[in-house]
Amino acid sequence: MFKKILVAVDGSKSALNALEKAIGLQKLTGAELYLLCVFKHHSLFEASLSMVRPNEVQIPDQALSEYAREVVEQAKQFAADHGAEKVRGFVKGGRPSKTIVSFAAEKGIDLVVLGAQGTHTDKDGMLLGSVSQRVASLSNVPTMVV
Repeated sequence: MFKKILVAVDGSKSALNALEKAIGLQKLTGAELYLLCVFKHHSLFEASLSMVRPNEVQIPDQALSEYAREVVEQAKQFAADHGAEKVRGFVKGGRPSKTIVSFAAEKGIDLVVLGAQGTHTDKDGMLLGSVSQRVASLSNVPTMVV
């Protein structure tokens, strides 16, 4: 059935719910879990527009990449604590929806699992998140939105 399941993680409760579902599927199928956290690339120009001026200049991509690595490590630990085996973690920079879809194609993913809403949601939390909506519409493989 499924040999490679990709779970998009961003540290949100919705992403953890998606990871729980993927772990359940892994237990049924023996698939390998791929955890991916995508951070949005910011140029130095974008960083220079910030109203916050730290003492040391830190390139936003470095800080975001470090945070994304922490998110992936926490997700890997969560997966291990819930009995998952064969778990690999990845961090990529770029537009989340396009990066998730291209990563899935590159790695031969059979199923993409992601939360309905990530860390940025609409005012009332009633609409499907924009990333999950785009991934579902762009992906060439089955996509489960939790």
